[in-house]
Amino acid sequence: MFRTIRNIEGEKVDYTFHQGDAGEKIIVVIGHGVTGNKDRPFVVALADALSQEGIPTLRMTFSGNGDSEGRFADSTISKEVKDLGSVFDALDGWKILYVGHSMGGAVGVLRASQDTRIVGLVSLAGMVHTAAFAQREFSDVTPDKGFMWDEPTCPLSQDFIDDTVAIGTVITYAPSIQIPWLLVHGTADDVIPLQDSLDIFERANEPKELVQIDGADHVFSEHTSDMVKVVHEWVRGQIRLT
Repeated sequence: MFRTIRNIEGEKVDYTFHQGDAGEKIIVVIGHGVTGNKDRPFVVALADALSQEGIPTLRMTFSGNGDSEGRFADSTISKEVKDLGSVFDALDGWKILYVGHSMGGAVGVLRASQDTRIVGLVSLAGMVHTAAFAQREFSDVTPDKGFMWDEPTCPLSQDFIDDTVAIGTVITYAPSIQIPWLLVHGTADDVIPLQDSLDIFERANEPKELVQIDGADHVFSEHTSDMVKVVHEWVRGQIRLT
């Protein structure tokens, strides 16, 4: 439906568009987490469910990941915020509900704090304390030599570390977000602790909602249907209000 999307560096951003027949010109955009892509099973499941309800949905892969152009070593939160802006530019005239998982959740907070094209925000196991995440997960890896979680296709760059440290936490951006916000987090998440969502929820403006899914891990492996149901119902509610 849309043209080729490129970021400000000229790199192609891979995406899949799911048709919908909702009357309003409103679209859901789904962004993935660190080392992920648009084809993660729970991302596809969510997009399919929304599309079947008639809600147009676009799942995207940030540059340097999956089939998008660019180097993974250049992927940072700040660059992905810009990537998301380029996707929104291609959706000129659409109202956007953004769903971000993990690092994509941090991207969503930063983008929503400055971009009025977003009319609703969903954080799925959203990363909040970025510096703490990098320290917790990668303190034993040498940047520009080692890899994230020993995955050879995902080199840990000094740029990534520096960016997470410079941001520190996205909690300070919460008061700037003036749109409806849903946070969904599993109680068994061992990558991004539930406390991240609890912390930023406390600083968020109304209307806001936090749903804890008992026993769910970081990617909702055994609880995909539970996550999809929560997000689906919330998005439907937002579209009725928009």
